[in-house]
Amino acid sequence: MPESAMPAYITSLIRHFEDLRDGTHGGSASRKDKEGHFEQEVHLLAPIARQVLSEMNTSLLLGTGQLTETGLQRTADGGLNASWALSWPEQRAAGVQPLVLQAYFGAGFHHPHLRGTTVHDWPLNVFSDEDAADQLSILRAIASSDLHNLVFRADYRIVPAVTAHPATKLGERR
Repeated sequence: MPESAMPAYITSLIRHFEDLRDGTHGGSASRKDKEGHFEQEVHLLAPIARQVLSEMNTSLLLGTGQLTETGLQRTADGGLNASWALSWPEQRAAGVQPLVLQAYFGAGFHHPHLRGTTVHDWPLNVFSDEDAADQLSILRAIASSDLHNLVFRADYRIVPAVTAHPATKLGERR
């Protein structure tokens, strides 16, 4: 099957496993060059991460959330990290972490990964605008899983869309 006909998540996994096999990322073997690729990946991924968290803010948090982002930062262990976070009043009051989509390249890693607040380690292989757009469903899945896990840690009342209309089910709203 040609790479273009494969689902994006399969392409990501294959690229990831090839990176492990070859000790490369984006065709680069040196840490410096791999970090250069990562910096570009963060740039390409940023609008997709913001889109996912904005969708959740609009639909689930009823616009009460606050989106923040770090930009690319060096971590204490010498790695690189960038994150996009969505916090809201109910989440803060419950004492649980915000929703976070994170791109990180640990100091001892061969290549970078995506992760959420509670969901960890999805391969990050973004080398074009198309690759970044293909991550939309993956980032949606990470954010959705994280929200589910945060509800489990607190309760459903941290989701304003659920508490705003307690007597009305989603399918009955007009």
